[in-house]
Amino acid sequence: MSADVLNLTRELVAVDTIGHAESTALAVVAPLLEKAGFTVDVAEHEPGRGTLIAEWHTGLDQPPLCLSGHVDTVPLGAASWQHDPFHAEPDGDRLHGRGTSDMKGGVAAIVAAATKVAALRPSRAGLRLVLTAAEETGSAGARLAAERLAGRPSGPLVITEPTGNAVFHGHKGALWLSARTAGVTAHGSMPHLGDNAVYKLARAVTRLESYAFDARPHPVMGGPTLNVGTFHGGLNTNSVPDSAEATVDVRTVAGQDHGDVLASLAERAGDEVRLAPLVDLPPVWTEPGDAWAASVAEIAREITGHGDGTPRAATYFTDASVLTPAFGLVPTVICGPGEAEQAHVTDEWVSIRKLVESVAILERVAVAWCGT
Repeated sequence: MSADVLNLTRELVAVDTIGHAESTALAVVAPLLEKAGFTVDVAEHEPGRGTLIAEWHTGLDQPPLCLSGHVDTVPLGAASWQHDPFHAEPDGDRLHGRGTSDMKGGVAAIVAAATKVAALRPSRAGLRLVLTAAEETGSAGARLAAERLAGRPSGPLVITEPTGNAVFHGHKGALWLSARTAGVTAHGSMPHLGDNAVYKLARAVTRLESYAFDARPHPVMGGPTLNVGTFHGGLNTNSVPDSAEATVDVRTVAGQDHGDVLASLAERAGDEVRLAPLVDLPPVWTEPGDAWAASVAEIAREITGHGDGTPRAATYFTDASVLTPAFGLVPTVICGPGEAEQAHVTDEWVSIRKLVESVAILERVAVAWCGT
């Protein structure tokens, strides 16, 4: 018997996984998958922070189709919610709650579709589900899954991040950097005796603001971007600061090498600054002409009644940055029921209709690949 996508989404949202307790959320879906015939393994990269790998008939002639999503969520924010963020009470077509769009609704759709397909008999290939922890902070769960699955063949990959059930053929990469400067402290009334680290960092940040990437814009992703997200320095007003740090968010496009980008930014920032990666997740891109990707896009158009065939890409990163290269650069698409504009916002919601559509899309994609 297949899982009910609406109730399963609500059960997942009821588990607070804001940077912790992903194993508790996975305990909601693991019994459903085991009952459907999947072998299930949950591994933790930290206590309570589990990533689930579930497999069904993976030893057939063709490698299994992989469906993946994450169960961790971001903080609620300072603003008050009008809807209980962990209750997910239906409100017309909307289901409000933290993670409904990003992306527990997508995870519920994976489990609902997979348990439906598992009632059939495959002739060609099986299924592999990778449900991860800690995606929001750099894909630690996906890295653990990649280690566990090293050397094992994989077919194409579907990530059910929020796209409104449109098919995206890739996403930008994320290179998050720490920029640090060091100085010499002194009394604030005698600044000539010190070396001000804040001034050094301010000069570097100003140079980065006018930085121009040498990469050509991608025909779908557009151009790379840079944003200085935080700036901190000093300990008290009446001392010369001897340290300062900023963080920089660089979003790259297909064709860029992160090592080259880092070297170029370090040159631009200057010798007074030490740049170090905090998150290093490459861009992902599958050509729209790829036969499998094109078939997924056609299935999505048929089920949703939307889409004109124009290739699209996400600005956000996904676990595909880790899983796609780990699986041998397999064809990858992003297609999930949530809305990208709802990710991380107050009173986040997902369309109940799109949850049901997502199950239908994933089921047809899986049936086509597995030969059931």
